[in-house]
Amino acid sequence: MNEYCIIARGAPSRPRLSEINSMKSKVLVCGALVAALTMSVAFSGCGNATRNEEDMNQVIATVDISKKTEMVEDAGLTPYVSAISSQKDIIKRDLIAAYYNSGSSISDSSSAASVFNSLVDALTGTAVISQYATLELIRQKTAENSSFFAEYMAKPTEIERYEYLLSGETAEHEERVSDRVLLARYALYSSINSALDSLEQAIIDEEEGNSTSTETRTTPGGAGEEVEDYLPLNDDGTLNYGLYTGYEGTDAEGNAYHYTWDYVGAYQDDAVEGTTKQTRRKAYAQFVANLRDNFLILEGENAADIMGLSYIQDEYLSQLQQQVINEYNERYAAEQEALVESVVDGEYTFLKAQYAAQFEDDKASNDDPTAFESTMSSLSDSSFILYVPATEGTEGGTFGYVYNILLPFSAEQNLYIDNTDTSAEYYFSRKDILAGIQATDQRSAWFNGATDYSFDARGWTEGYFGKSEGRNYLFFEDNLKNSTRYAELDKYAGLYSYNGTVAKNADKSYALSPVKMDVDGFLAEMEEYVEYIMGGDTVTIAHNDAYDVTSPEQYYTAETADEPDEADRKIDYSRFVYATGKVEIGDTSLSSLFIRDGAAYKALTAVNELQYAYTTDTGVLSNYIGYSVSAYETDYVPEFEYAAQAAVDEGAGTIYVCGADYGWHVIYVTATFSREGGAVYGDDISWTVEDVTTEGTFQNMYYTWMKDSILTNVDTNNRLVINQNFGGETSIELFEDAYSDLLGL
Repeated sequence: MNEYCIIARGAPSRPRLSEINSMKSKVLVCGALVAALTMSVAFSGCGNATRNEEDMNQVIATVDISKKTEMVEDAGLTPYVSAISSQKDIIKRDLIAAYYNSGSSISDSSSAASVFNSLVDALTGTAVISQYATLELIRQKTAENSSFFAEYMAKPTEIERYEYLLSGETAEHEERVSDRVLLARYALYSSINSALDSLEQAIIDEEEGNSTSTETRTTPGGAGEEVEDYLPLNDDGTLNYGLYTGYEGTDAEGNAYHYTWDYVGAYQDDAVEGTTKQTRRKAYAQFVANLRDNFLILEGENAADIMGLSYIQDEYLSQLQQQVINEYNERYAAEQEALVESVVDGEYTFLKAQYAAQFEDDKASNDDPTAFESTMSSLSDSSFILYVPATEGTEGGTFGYVYNILLPFSAEQNLYIDNTDTSAEYYFSRKDILAGIQATDQRSAWFNGATDYSFDARGWTEGYFGKSEGRNYLFFEDNLKNSTRYAELDKYAGLYSYNGTVAKNADKSYALSPVKMDVDGFLAEMEEYVEYIMGGDTVTIAHNDAYDVTSPEQYYTAETADEPDEADRKIDYSRFVYATGKVEIGDTSLSSLFIRDGAAYKALTAVNELQYAYTTDTGVLSNYIGYSVSAYETDYVPEFEYAAQAAVDEGAGTIYVCGADYGWHVIYVTATFSREGGAVYGDDISWTVEDVTTEGTFQNMYYTWMKDSILTNVDTNNRLVINQNFGGETSIELFEDAYSDLLGL
């Protein structure tokens, strides 16, 4: 057995439409902190694993950009290189932590050697950026204040130096300004509290006999996510957030420390339900044990004083260094932003030229319909498609996008479904099975899964759908109630209550009894909820009489029904369309879909929420505006292909309902392109200051997109340039013997 165990992750086989599942990316927190919490558990199954402090603290690489003497001198950084003299070594523990933090981003087919070599490259590359950003920020501040560097170096500890370097620096987002030193502290505190929360929740569940589950269901974008650079502050501007370990006391210098409930500030809103000083102390004891197991607590250190631990101080320093990188990037980006902002004779000249160039690129690459089908997947409110090929005059229909709410057959009904049978007799018998489908709310995992996202909305002053019927549970309370701290839910209205009864069990799980609806009941529910969100009588859904066949022969097209050879008869897929409808969204242009207060977007958020509530085709939940529908042949099942293409031909806001071998497909058209093709947003676009600065215009959205894209590219390219100029063999020395055991796993 190798010294370190890597857990294999099997790749799923290609799923069919109703079986697609989405994955969520891991949230990265403090690097070595994750390792401290996971390594002792993950490695416990390695029978021959031998770890010790000496091994974990081996230096695997040394980074010193001051060795690039000419580059450092040309950049004006030579006088300040002593500032990075203690930032050179990367140890083996950092590499192990990087592996665990990489999570699902590591390819299953990658060899251990390629994985760890890539991680070493990433660690050394980041170290180069950190050293450069530190020196450059010192250079800039010394240029403003000649005594700054001397004052910086006079600080007794590296943490105090970095706090001084960041003093007065802020991250700005719209009207919110966040102090960078406090951001570093908050990042550390929230990471530690989050780790302790997980340990404490497990203790409470075990003590109280609570049921646990790993069941998951995709959540909308933004669920539980804080807005960028959020800070909980007191009125005097100090951090209103503390560490909670359950301990307080006095350190060796006589300074009091308090990690108890009365001192945690805003963390009280985040605490595990049922927390007590005793359960928190037990969680902290496990935390400390993991630190000890991984040689992260030095002899003589007082474990009760968490911020007094040298390891935690190192983590705080890492957070400060990240804020220095962020500050440098923000300053550099501000210099580049002027390019996007350039106005000549009342026009945004750069935007105008950029649009013209991209339009020509899109025209060249998208004029082939096959190529355009690949391009369609990139559309969002931050990535635009400017040119579409014409389908008018061809055998094609219209390119567009659809949501798909799949109401499935039950397990018992599935016994009678044969997706290899395409005979009219089979379709006729399937019609009766479709009539027996009972749709139910699928969000049980948001109650009883790995995370409880539900909350009882009774007493909430806001209205929500289903309240009058006694349906009281909504989801994502933080996002709905605290927009100051939490992000807006992405394309998700959030006001559709769980459709059923909810009772909380003694073990804190939920007993759920979902309401069962046939397809007509669901469509009535859909119509009411969309109108509720849109605030008016905007939806009409009507039964399609063509669906009411009375004999198998009626499934054939009129032109082929009399063919003597059954093989020559063709199926009339319009017969599978159960109902059609329309949501009156007014402006159906593509750009209208991205206007948050517009009818098209409101309808989108309502239908998308119903997808999350009812569909068992969870793959669609990961698509920004649904499945792309080709104007030509698709890979979808034929009933879905026909209905989706027919719906797209009728334009955005159209509803089609069809039956197929997976159940009922409730299709909603989110967006379409013109069959005439050409410029998506018109041939004559004005780039005046008024057009670009008016919220809701395409020009304004394009401006925002280009600015974000360019600045992202600028940041990426700048990192590459810095690593090219200051990295390489001269400044980076690797010690492969220290981690060769990992390369051979």
